[in-house]
Amino acid sequence: MDLFKRWKKRSGNVAFFLSDDDAYDKFTVPGYTRLDQNPEIMTACQRIAEVISMITIHIMANTDNGDKRIINALSEKIDINPYKYMTRSTWIQAVVMNLLLYGRGNSVVKVNTVNGILEDLIPVPASKVNFKALDDGGYQVLINGVPYDHDEVLHFVYNPDSEFMWKGKGVNVQLKDVANCLKQAGATKKGFLSSKWKPSIIVKVDALTEEFSGKEGRDKLLEEYLDSGEAGKPWLIPAEQFSVEQVKPLTLNDLAINDSITLDKRTVASILGVPPFILGVGEYKKEAWNSFINTTVKSIVIGLQQEMTKKLIISPKWYVKFNVLSLLDWDIKTIADVFGGLSDRGIVDGNEVRDKMGMSPREGLDELRVLENYIPFDMSGKQKKLIQEEGE
Repeated sequence: MDLFKRWKKRSGNVAFFLSDDDAYDKFTVPGYTRLDQNPEIMTACQRIAEVISMITIHIMANTDNGDKRIINALSEKIDINPYKYMTRSTWIQAVVMNLLLYGRGNSVVKVNTVNGILEDLIPVPASKVNFKALDDGGYQVLINGVPYDHDEVLHFVYNPDSEFMWKGKGVNVQLKDVANCLKQAGATKKGFLSSKWKPSIIVKVDALTEEFSGKEGRDKLLEEYLDSGEAGKPWLIPAEQFSVEQVKPLTLNDLAINDSITLDKRTVASILGVPPFILGVGEYKKEAWNSFINTTVKSIVIGLQQEMTKKLIISPKWYVKFNVLSLLDWDIKTIADVFGGLSDRGIVDGNEVRDKMGMSPREGLDELRVLENYIPFDMSGKQKKLIQEEGE
């Protein structure tokens, strides 16, 4: 039997798999665990992907009076139906999970057009993607061995590589050791909890007594003297032959397993930029959540919207924007205070305030209004109470 068997050939590279258990033990690294098989890393990446998938995608246009949202067939395609076989939410999750985990900092989306009109944005599994560096410093993307120029596909990058800066490298190196520690801690915990060597009672017997020297005799001892059908029923034992002592078995706290797991979870959270409470460490904090949105989520989202703007938008005045502001943790009182104050100053209208509070618009609230005591700064000295009448 051959040790190696040819499995698949693509792009000039040959892949092999091992055909027997002995060879597998010899040629593989013991205890190796892929990052996507680690529950903590998987949970953190999945949470980031889920959060980003909730963001509404806008197409904005630069105008003389500021940036305005554009609603047309292209904006509908990108925000509602980017790929006919997936919802926008699952599409974003697939792209981000490739970016953070499966693709090691690279996520590729194939762009299908019909007569120049965007038809589908197809996320490509990381296992089907390779990259080929070109002599001029550029690169090609290989999908199932078929080459595409870099501007023919969407290529999202996370944590650029030091050698090929157009390519991402993800956070696999930083997470590798932590993943191994978490795996070892999990195995130790599982082995400890499933071990049968945790007796809470020790019975000292006379080993010279033939009755207790064999397994059947010891089982008979337990059945006759120690087993009780009723809770709280006392034991009657012959003191001359054996004695009973109660011992306290080791716990996970004694082994410091829980402390080790907590520390490693915090390390994973720090590397991926998520709050520790997402991994079950500590309690939810509003400030930590908003910081997570304004740093980790926002940095990933900016990369997504810049690549989509560069490859999908033709007009130089249009761009793609993810509405990250909607993810911040604002309670209803904060929303009412902030947007109510903006409404009083004529910055937003009443229906915009109602929309932020999840209420339907009402007729007559589309006009900008200000309180009567709000006046322009240059007219502050012309108030009637400051102008004395003649003769006073």
